[in-house]
Amino acid sequence: MGGSGSGNRWQSGKRTTCHMRVLDIRRLYRKKLLVPGRFFNWMWSRDGERIADINIAVAEYHVTLSYRTRKDGGEWEDRDYPVSLTWTACRFGGQRPWFLCPRCGRRVAVLYGGATFACRHCHNLAYASQREDEMSRAMRRAQKIQNRLGWYDRHDGTKPKGMHWRTFERLAEAYKYYDMRSWLAMAQRFNLFPP
Repeated sequence: MGGSGSGNRWQSGKRTTCHMRVLDIRRLYRKKLLVPGRFFNWMWSRDGERIADINIAVAEYHVTLSYRTRKDGGEWEDRDYPVSLTWTACRFGGQRPWFLCPRCGRRVAVLYGGATFACRHCHNLAYASQREDEMSRAMRRAQKIQNRLGWYDRHDGTKPKGMHWRTFERLAEAYKYYDMRSWLAMAQRFNLFPP
């Protein structure tokens, strides 16, 4: 348990969420698009080029998704179906919207597009981070801290302006830890330790 690559074994056959079209209700809500009676087009692009789009009609307790899809390069098929919405109260006031998955009814913030938009569980998807080995996970964590500290080209050890010293010291220590773990995992993977 917890050894090198132990997180991979259960996820090996699943596709990942990063290869799917994501419809995130939090983004729609932040852009003030969840107004009953509103109709809009949502578009996905890659490298500035449009790859897919969907029409969304908003009602009080649901949104209607309208789009075209084709399976295995066959004929185009029109899709048009409602996805229920629910709202939960926030602790300090206001409300938070959620989709109810059209397949299982689970309350989710994100629907993933395939032939049908549904939750991650219904599409049997894994997060990309669930497939990482020890080296990749440590490298990703070190890189995330490095970006937060503004150390883009190299580890220069400078504290970002406005950051508390206690926070900086905690992040700098965490960076050193994950950086060292990634190097040790790499050395172990390539058998660089002398016998």
